Amino acid sequence: MTDLAGRTALVTGANRGLGAAFVAGLLQRGVAKVYAAARRPETVTSDDPRVVPLALDVTDPESIRRDAEIASDVTVLVNNAGIAVNQSLISGDLDEIHREFDTNFWGPVLVTRAFAPVLAQNDGGAIVNMHSALSWLALGSYSATKAALWSASNSARVELAPQGIQVVGVHVGYVDTEMAANAEGVKVPPTQVVDEALDAVLSGDAEAIVGDVARHVKSKLHEDVRALYPQLAK
Repeated sequence: MTDLAGRTALVTGANRGLGAAFVAGLLQRGVAKVYAAARRPETVTSDDPRVVPLALDVTDPESIRRDAEIASDVTVLVNNAGIAVNQSLISGDLDEIHREFDTNFWGPVLVTRAFAPVLAQNDGGAIVNMHSALSWLALGSYSATKAALWSASNSARVELAPQGIQVVGVHVGYVDTEMAANAEGVKVPPTQVVDEALDAVLSGDAEAIVGDVARHVKSKLHEDVRALYPQLAK
């Protein structure tokens, strides 16, 4: 478990949507400082003096390295930044697929690599990775990026545990943000995602399974693959 009161956090993609909700939720839990990281830090609108806007491009290793030096007091890292282009892996635009993997998979991996030593030197802490229920249900390139991140989180969790670093994976269906504006179906409020993710941090859990969709998909993982893909049934 990781206490949040008095801690210093960094949230990627913090200028809007779920990222902004994470910033607000961390402040409510009593953190001392939140680095609100975004490609355009001027778009971070919080007027709370504990919020420090920070320029970060998760696809740029130099940007990540620089921020790991600046934010050397971080003990809670939230890898939230992501995009959804969702191309077909068979016939889709490979440039777009690479861009999606660079943001959704390599971004969190590179940020984690840069900040794991920071958390370790600060006596441990927590990393929160946004996976999505689609890490378990394949619907195109977006799902593939999240499945890869889920696997990476599992590996990082084992490797970082001896250093006192907790890794929490968050699985959720559609979240009621701009990214899912055109999606149909039930959408989970961002505040619920943040609350359950931070509850998992506080309780020492490895995962936060948020909402009925994510819980349903996970409940089918032990079954034959056709339980999730009825179109395969003969």
